[in-house]
Amino acid sequence: MAKEKQLVIQEADITNNCPKCFNQELKITFYQKHTFNALYHRTTGVVTNEIKCKKCNSTIYPVDWTPDIERVFDYYNKLVKPDRPAVRFTMLFFVVLVLMLCLVAAGVYFMIEG
Repeated sequence: MAKEKQLVIQEADITNNCPKCFNQELKITFYQKHTFNALYHRTTGVVTNEIKCKKCNSTIYPVDWTPDIERVFDYYNKLVKPDRPAVRFTMLFFVVLVLMLCLVAAGVYFMIEG
């Protein structure tokens, strides 16, 4: 079964006011979704984000954003460079592939010689 992970691709401290506790210590984090399986590792193009207050540990949702937070978010959103979507096969995939090719080749050989 495939496991999905959100890997951090960029973090930044921002000095906007928290809408809940009015502290100026916020952290914006961008994540990229990766899927891990026994046969392959897939990097998807899905990028998510999260803004958290360091003092009250509350997540700031887009409904609570001030215009200043929106401007800072737009700026950092343009700076994010996610990994390009790709599929990387594991060694197990190649071993299974070689075994399947050997079985097919052996079957064809015995049909011709048989």
